[in-house]
Amino acid sequence: MGIRVGILGYGNLGRGVECAIRQNPDCDLVAVFTRRNPKELTILTEGVKICSAAAAPEMKDEIDVMILCGGSATDLPVQTPEMAKYFNVVDSFDTHAKIPQHFDAVDQAARESGHVGIISVGWDPGMFSLNRLYANGILPDGNDYTFWGKGVSQGHSDAIRRVEGVKDARQYTIPVESALEAVRGGTNPTLNTRQKHTRECFVVPEPGADLKKIEEAIIHMPNYFADYDTTVHFISEEELLRDHAGIPHGGFVIRSGKTGWNRENNHVIEYSLRLDSNPQFTSSILVAYGRAAYRLNQEGQKGCKSVFDVAPSYLSPKDGAELRRSLL
Repeated sequence: MGIRVGILGYGNLGRGVECAIRQNPDCDLVAVFTRRNPKELTILTEGVKICSAAAAPEMKDEIDVMILCGGSATDLPVQTPEMAKYFNVVDSFDTHAKIPQHFDAVDQAARESGHVGIISVGWDPGMFSLNRLYANGILPDGNDYTFWGKGVSQGHSDAIRRVEGVKDARQYTIPVESALEAVRGGTNPTLNTRQKHTRECFVVPEPGADLKKIEEAIIHMPNYFADYDTTVHFISEEELLRDHAGIPHGGFVIRSGKTGWNRENNHVIEYSLRLDSNPQFTSSILVAYGRAAYRLNQEGQKGCKSVFDVAPSYLSPKDGAELRRSLL
């Protein structure tokens, strides 16, 4: 058996992790943990245990890494430090402003238990963060720009669903095209948050819900919507399923900088993603970093790490010699 993996949470992200494990022969899915009734949950992989989330600690000796697939608003701040007491863990916590305190909480739990926790793994934070770091190191005289979308943000959609009176929701992040073109042109514009993106929300309310109260709760929500021009549309459940069933996303990380004795040379570094499925792509990153967490722990490391702290070779099942032959 390869790296023994557990999944905590079986929504879009959890199903994506299950699919990604199938594409990684060195990983084996051991169990899926859910807050739902395990007897009512059906998964894709045959012969895998389906257990109550509360029973996860009982399998601490049977799982090498637990991949947490809950939401950033309320699930992961509690679940990741708790699970780090029993397992190596990986999560996709994506509330940028709260990453430092989340890191500290997971670090304390992981160090005390001797495990490795890797947090905020995904594409932003995650892959985009790495590319911002690379570009800053290469072009110290420059400016960073990040554009998301157009696409569905799982974290923002989840935050809306937690508003009282909301049955379901999708949130689209939309880049402002004029701002994007100005950055690509190398003009180094100064742009605030509101000038770079807009947010559009499609919300299915519960029967009898106070629509005005829901709208106000969304547009003034700190860390999610308060800093953006946000539009809220109330629609039926049928419309949501018909028109917003997919979960596409993508975006751009751009750094524009200057080199030369007199700053005479302009350079633009751009990294972009176009994703058919946000959760499927994010889950593939989670599995790669799950491998890294296990390998780091096998080397005796412990505590919390971010994508900045993990050497790229730990993401691959290939050894160093093969990587140098095939990819360098």
